[in-house]
Amino acid sequence: MRFTIDHIIAESLGGQTVAENLCLACWDCNLLKNKRVAALDPNPEKMVALFHPNQQHGYEHFTWIEQGAIVTGITASGRATIEALRLNRPLLVQARKRWIQANWHPPQF
Repeated sequence: MRFTIDHIIAESLGGQTVAENLCLACWDCNLLKNKRVAALDPNPEKMVALFHPNQQHGYEHFTWIEQGAIVTGITASGRATIEALRLNRPLLVQARKRWIQANWHPPQF
């Protein structure tokens, strides 16, 4: 997996290059997110803010199923983030399965 430093709020939207606005992201998630700060929650269909990893706790928005191979959203923000970043795409699910076998996953949010 390739990783990059992501601006949570893109510079083009006024986001600054400061620790509070930066996070580690896989390259593909960063490309899928682009400069978005909101996305469509599939249930019900409405626009909501994406998960902000430096201001919110993952355990409040996400949970794991299938022993940790699949991430599911338990809030509108969680569901929208999973859909927008395609967090259950096959490559990620396969990687998680290997990480589970190595006892590296799932993380405790």
